Amino acid sequence: MNPMRPAILAAARSAWLEDAVTHTRATRALVDRFVAGETRADVLEVTRELLDSGRAVTVDFLGEDTTDLITARDVVQEYLELIADLTELVPDRGSAIRPVEVSVKLSALGLHLERDGTKVATENARTLCAAAEASGLWVTIDAEDHTTTDPSLGIVRELRRSYPWLGAVLQAYLHRTEQDCRALATPASRTRLCKGAYAEPASVAYTGRDQVTDSYLRCLRVLMSGAGYPMVASHDPAVVEAAAPYAAQAGRGVRDYEHQMLYGIRDIEQTRLVAAGRQVRVYVPYGRQWYGYFMRRLAERPSNLRFFLRSVLTRT
Repeated sequence: MNPMRPAILAAARSAWLEDAVTHTRATRALVDRFVAGETRADVLEVTRELLDSGRAVTVDFLGEDTTDLITARDVVQEYLELIADLTELVPDRGSAIRPVEVSVKLSALGLHLERDGTKVATENARTLCAAAEASGLWVTIDAEDHTTTDPSLGIVRELRRSYPWLGAVLQAYLHRTEQDCRALATPASRTRLCKGAYAEPASVAYTGRDQVTDSYLRCLRVLMSGAGYPMVASHDPAVVEAAAPYAAQAGRGVRDYEHQMLYGIRDIEQTRLVAAGRQVRVYVPYGRQWYGYFMRRLAERPSNLRFFLRSVLTRT
């Protein structure tokens, strides 16, 4: 685990540092490694290439913490146009495993609005689910910091009444997640399990690397034993290698779960898994609001941080 992680995650909330970083040309090479581009045309090109390689895709329009209704509506409109464009890339709309989906943060849809935030976010997410259903795509509700977990999962439960395939994301570093896995692994449901990428207090989250990994593996066993469709979102070799044995022990085949990895991370491993017959979905973000996402990627991997600092210091 990156020893600088707490400081980097704190910096992700700094408006001053965001302005400095986003206006530094030296960051561009590293940002391009993790973000497909700033426009829909950029992400569509990347999506096409990934689908051609045998991988599935989930596309995220970057943005979070929307505080006004107009911005929330703009985010919904961007997603609706994205879904319409992605529809042209769907190779087989009749497939049980939909190869293309979108991921969305509820705070981008208005969850934190002072008035009726939960209602606004629910209806905006419902609009996206309806559009995705008509287009042969899926939707997954992304995780955010622990203060959003209860309202987010409440919205997921509400929307699953009409869209049982709606994906939810759980973060293994939270103490509560094992129980949430049991509650969410319902028939036809999809649950993405990741380790967690936010700065959380020890009162609600495991903070040690081994603790987080152990929690992840316990949660993964619960999901594999449940009635839903587990999505194993991890680059950790120990987790990746555990997935197939856990699935086999639960009587699952290779079509009954999938691996998920981030765009720009362990690409060789992604293609190796595909060649071995595993299902792999790549999380592909795009948009101009890349700073928070970028900083969380730096916090996860010391090598990324070293490359970034070297680039900034040399102004290359």
